[in-house]
Amino acid sequence: MAITNHLENFCPKTVEAFVQKAEALTPTLIQKTVFPVSLGTVFWLDDDWVYQKKEPIAALNGKSFGKGERICVDFGDHRVGYLSFTLSSIGSPPDAPAYLRLKFGEKPCEIGEESENYQGSISSSWIQEETLHVDVLPASVRLPRRYAFRYLEILIKDTSPKYRVTFSDIRCETVTSADIRNVSPLDLKDADLIDMDRISIKTMEDCMQSVFEDGPKRDRRLWIGDLRLQALANYRTFQNYDLVKRCLYLFAGLTQNRGRVGACLFLEPKPMVDDTALFDYSLFFVSCLFDYYKETGDRETLLELWDTAYRQIELSSERIGEHGVVLDSDDWWCFLDWNDELNKQAGAQAVFLYTLKQARYLAEEIGDADRLHRIDTSLLWLAKGAKEVLWDETEGFFVSGTKRQISWASQVWFVLAGVFEKSQNQALLRRLLEKRPKVGMVTPYMYHHFIEALFCCEMRKEAIDQMKRYWGGMVKEGADCFYEIYDPDRKDFSPYGSKIIHSYCHAWSGTPTYFIRKYVIP
Repeated sequence: MAITNHLENFCPKTVEAFVQKAEALTPTLIQKTVFPVSLGTVFWLDDDWVYQKKEPIAALNGKSFGKGERICVDFGDHRVGYLSFTLSSIGSPPDAPAYLRLKFGEKPCEIGEESENYQGSISSSWIQEETLHVDVLPASVRLPRRYAFRYLEILIKDTSPKYRVTFSDIRCETVTSADIRNVSPLDLKDADLIDMDRISIKTMEDCMQSVFEDGPKRDRRLWIGDLRLQALANYRTFQNYDLVKRCLYLFAGLTQNRGRVGACLFLEPKPMVDDTALFDYSLFFVSCLFDYYKETGDRETLLELWDTAYRQIELSSERIGEHGVVLDSDDWWCFLDWNDELNKQAGAQAVFLYTLKQARYLAEEIGDADRLHRIDTSLLWLAKGAKEVLWDETEGFFVSGTKRQISWASQVWFVLAGVFEKSQNQALLRRLLEKRPKVGMVTPYMYHHFIEALFCCEMRKEAIDQMKRYWGGMVKEGADCFYEIYDPDRKDFSPYGSKIIHSYCHAWSGTPTYFIRKYVIP
């Protein structure tokens, strides 16, 4: 299945007033200086790369290094920012440049693996490495590129036989738009949930930059699927409403053909929409606006962005077939999860129903009677199609596509869409946990919706147990932030062909704090 989706005759559309409003909400980034805490080595142990502390960072003083030698430092936690250090020499006057290779790793595997062996599907240019020549020593070196990392390895590729180099004042100037002082302390005794909440907040903090980035390592973009989940977690923690508002206006101001909200936006050299369009992601503009309005009561923003939201309903309706069911296709038309085996038809149908109900609420708030009537008509038609075409009474599950696939994602999304009453949804989720269909969930993004469905059906114990199994599994692995990809049953799984290209601090994984602070705390 292709991972790009180029619109035919792609034609971006800009609403300048919306973009100007978004730019006026650009946050001032909070900066902090942090230093490494130890020297160590990365090595292979028990089928994984691990970092082992050898000495405290103070031991770097007095050490010198020559050709082929390296240092590896640990910054103690995940950092997003700009690296600097002082490079000096000892011995004879330097008669050749110092030639260095720097490797940055969110996880030790990024240090241990050799990048030239990478054969994944995503560009190797995302691998966090730098080589540089320093001609004059001593020198204050500051890398202009922002990095996301905990571990830093510096290899001395060459100097000359006449001198050696020393390192001092290694530091990182971290950046974020999240003010940790706005986060309320957690009143909870469960140590596992406390760890999940802390790591979730750290994940959010490092992804909150000039927008809600999907990941500070990769892709550094504003994806609407990530934004929706980030905003939910933000409302329970940092409460940075202006950052959500900025992202909403950017999406509304930078649309694709016929006013479709794009799947993601680039921020540099200036804000622009990508040519990727996804059925569910476009509809999630409705969800983002709905959640923002419910949280803030900002009626002015609702009124300004309502046309953009409703336009996504109109465009998505064009994909509905004669039996009230979303038309399937073989291209990358809908996301749901990073699972090539997953058929998206049923999940897309449920997402449409889910967002239509949110659009209905907004139409009522505004008093848009004409659109409210159209939404009600669509709700009845799509619900009828779901029950008559996609529900298999014999199997006790919703089916998807011509092969009538049964997947976790289809069931979860129909529970969230509320096609059945709560008791039927509870029975569906219990059957799901018992039967465990083969086509499972891959990403924290899909697991978020599974946990949300459990909580919405008042299956609190099951929801917490699943959180501890899934996000708790990352905690047990020593996660500083929560990952883009995690399959507890297949630890080496990668949809990209290599784990070193993964984002180990990823926005759509940062929602445990949302669940804990909304559903768990009494």
